[in-house]
Amino acid sequence: MTNRDLARAAFTPKQGQYLAFIYYYTKLNRVPPAEADFVRYFGVSAPTVHQMIVKLEAAKLISRIPGQSRSIRLGVPRDQLPDLE
Repeated sequence: MTNRDLARAAFTPKQGQYLAFIYYYTKLNRVPPAEADFVRYFGVSAPTVHQMIVKLEAAKLISRIPGQSRSIRLGVPRDQLPDLE
């Protein structure tokens, strides 16, 4: 297994899609996405998005500033992210 494969194994395919969304959304809009942006893009409920964000943060794949909106920061380099589907 290469380092890239090991890094990808650290998160599930669905988590990878959320991480890729954070990367591309931030690149295009110059601000990180709000949870409502995930809801619109993925077509899931707000609690589902919030649960995923909490899981990504617990796994140290992202970081956030408590109480500050649009504060998500990726903890994974771009070259280790999957393509956004």
